Amino acid sequence: MTTLTIGSVMTPAPLTVSEDDPLDIARKLMIRHKIHHVPVVRGTEVVGMLTDRDLHLISYLANDLLREADLVAGDACVPDPYTVAPETPLEEVLHDMGRRRIGSALVVRRNRLIGIFTAHDACSQLAHMLGAMTVFE
Repeated sequence: MTTLTIGSVMTPAPLTVSEDDPLDIARKLMIRHKIHHVPVVRGTEVVGMLTDRDLHLISYLANDLLREADLVAGDACVPDPYTVAPETPLEEVLHDMGRRRIGSALVVRRNRLIGIFTAHDACSQLAHMLGAMTVFE
């Protein structure tokens, strides 16, 4: 049996935002492409992960002292996101995502972002695997 790697099931070349991009740019990107996770980069280096939940929380908490329009992606992202090499076994990534209670893993090669794997991708992969199984009664 062949071990599936995260590189074989990831979404390649994910959309990103710069750490200096206004939050509105990230929000529009997520809405336009119907995604929930956006890696935050400084040049080619991943510096964080921004999720739709982060944006909702900031909108909820914004007030006269904290204006959402003044914030950039680097202000709102979770720093040091979970990253893995493309050769990492899928099972290991799924275990880590569950244990850490996170919805995504960033796939990097030589410190460059090459893919993303989300809980949505995990569900799609599971559905594919279950569909390929033969049930014996």
